Amino acid sequence: MANIVLSNTNYNVVGTRPIRHDGADKVTGRAKYGADFEMSGMLFGKVLRSPHAHARIKSIDTSAAEALPGVRAVVTGADLPIAAKDNPPLSARAASDNVLAGAKALFRGHPIAGVAADSAHVAEEAAGLIKVEYEVLSASTNVLDAMKDDAELLHEDMTTTEFGEETDKRSNVSNRFVHEQGDVEKAFAEADYVVEREFDTRTVHQGYIEPQNASALWNADGHLTVWTSTQGAFVARDALAGVLEVPVSQIKVVPMEIGGGFGGKIPIYLEPIAALLSKKTGRPVKMQMSRTETFEATGPTAGAHVKVKMGAKKDGTLVAADAVLIYEAGAFPGSSPVSAGAQCVFAPYDLENQRVEGYDVVTNKPRSFAYRAPGAPISAFGGEQVVDELAAKCGMDPLEFRLKNASKEGSRRVDGPQFRVIGNIETLEAARDSDHYKSELSGPNRGRGIASGYWMNIGLASSASISVNADGTIGLVEGSTDIGGSRASIAMQAAEVLGIPAEDVRPQVGDTDSVGYTFLTGGSRTTFATGWAAYECAQEIKTKMINRAGQIWEKDPSEIDLADGIFKHNSDEDLQMSFKELAAQLGRTGGPISAQVSVSPGGEGGAFGTHLVDVEVDPDTGKVDVLRYTVVQDAGKAIHPSYVEGQMQGGAVQGIGWALNEEYFMNDSGDMVNSSFLDYRMPTSLDLPMIDTIIVEKANPGHPYGVRGVGEVPIVPPMAAVANAIHDAIGVRMEQLPMSPGAILEELWEKNGD
Repeated sequence: MANIVLSNTNYNVVGTRPIRHDGADKVTGRAKYGADFEMSGMLFGKVLRSPHAHARIKSIDTSAAEALPGVRAVVTGADLPIAAKDNPPLSARAASDNVLAGAKALFRGHPIAGVAADSAHVAEEAAGLIKVEYEVLSASTNVLDAMKDDAELLHEDMTTTEFGEETDKRSNVSNRFVHEQGDVEKAFAEADYVVEREFDTRTVHQGYIEPQNASALWNADGHLTVWTSTQGAFVARDALAGVLEVPVSQIKVVPMEIGGGFGGKIPIYLEPIAALLSKKTGRPVKMQMSRTETFEATGPTAGAHVKVKMGAKKDGTLVAADAVLIYEAGAFPGSSPVSAGAQCVFAPYDLENQRVEGYDVVTNKPRSFAYRAPGAPISAFGGEQVVDELAAKCGMDPLEFRLKNASKEGSRRVDGPQFRVIGNIETLEAARDSDHYKSELSGPNRGRGIASGYWMNIGLASSASISVNADGTIGLVEGSTDIGGSRASIAMQAAEVLGIPAEDVRPQVGDTDSVGYTFLTGGSRTTFATGWAAYECAQEIKTKMINRAGQIWEKDPSEIDLADGIFKHNSDEDLQMSFKELAAQLGRTGGPISAQVSVSPGGEGGAFGTHLVDVEVDPDTGKVDVLRYTVVQDAGKAIHPSYVEGQMQGGAVQGIGWALNEEYFMNDSGDMVNSSFLDYRMPTSLDLPMIDTIIVEKANPGHPYGVRGVGEVPIVPPMAAVANAIHDAIGVRMEQLPMSPGAILEELWEKNGD
């Protein structure tokens, strides 16, 4: 592990490694997850799901289920408000139909009905008694098949949007857009070398350990409370309000601890069903998905077809880049991450001439949703392999080629924005100077790969409140679900302002009635934006505490400052008091001190990473062993370096799994046939070496402590880095994901003429 600091700013708390505040509860099992929720009189819910990938629902008969002893309620799509509307907008219908199917089942696992009973076993039995008459339709589970003129339409009333304008064309293509700058065709004509390739990637799941869950109580007074493991309590509340047509003021979402999300626990699934069942029964209803349901009916990331073309001069100067990105949206339009993939594909490079064309295509799969830097890993898999090929044609080291063409402050992304201060070049330099890159790799069928990646990060709304305790500690309530240690990183920013130890902050995640609006935990925004809210809130506490010190000393507060946890008078050295000492006197100087702040910061700043990987390929079996792996990433400022390293390592491991094994394996009927952790192959610690990390700190001027988000970037380069390493090892260019043993053998056989 290494840390390369490019600024001289030192802090007392920020940059240290305190023990996480929720650590003891997590390791002892005291932390309460969604499955741990209990309430008197609780019922248990189960969902009946479609066995077909595409089918018209002709009728649903729930009478046998309702007659089963112990069954208390059954709901279908007819119980949702959208069912009573004539010709509702497609977006509203899609949000409702994803919860409970309306006219059609659009993927295997699509929820058809929900049952509440005295036990989960009775509910499951009752769900099996519901009779559904289907008209089975042909299914498209591949974007290229779905785009064909003769493909069965998922939504008969959906028309294609092209370049932001509605058309009258009916197809499974929801949206087509183009970003372009410069004269791409002219630049290609002037290039000395041009490389063009096509790539295919499969659907993959986030693979979180904890399945989706929800418990709901729709009270007699009309207020609904939902307990769920979610990445965004306020986002869940707003989604519930839309689907159920209930004012947000009547909904409270209580975020439970979350056992992983990576983007997959942003949408609502069981929450509205549990709410409807509770409304019918007047009792709390608890629901939880099985692993198979989690695979078949939540939001995996898209599969895609990608075309990348890039051109360079003989001296290694990139002059042109063009990409066509065709991403699956799953069952509902607008759900693919193609827009972000387009923004990121060429972002590591300073290009005057570039073009990206994107397609959002509906397919008979679950609605696509976010998975760590959504869209960027897919486009990087193609783009970074083409970059490697161009470097080889120019006779250049692939890292030096990237350095020569690296984006920097002032470079323009293909979709328009110019980069401000970024650490792309510094990250590449750190990779070049690393022990890994300098080391020699020898032996047959071994290769080294490199790839870069970018994620733009987001800011948006966050809130925090702080109260000062008489013993000198503070209570901090914030609205961001803690997935990867954000309680600590947020608390540390407040502690830095007040000059107190991180251990003297008592952080907790509030529900939607206990803290101001806070956007979701995702987009690499939490430490940046909610940390900023805590920073500003602590500044208010600091001001109020200084006023109290002035009251005690009978001095003008403008003459008092707080430094390193000590209140000091600027000219009288005898007037000093620690934060703890002053806190003890609040009761006799006006009473408690607290503050609440909401922010919506811009200036989030993009982040870059470069990955190095050594592999060994068995030419007889096609198996790839990862021998060494190094992640280099610009964090701006690592608030808690241990958790930054953990994010970098975790993203790399997920990317390696995506590269080598993970996929939704679909049969001709549109069924996923590997919907378990036994068959959906994710890497374990036994499959991988230690992931080495190098943190680069190129401070982001858009944040008080220079923070950049770190959670998204590390999953962007791995697939391309592994592909480049495989090419270096055995001389074949892998154009599909996953690069499984079978896929590698096919390429080797084709290369060798077998």
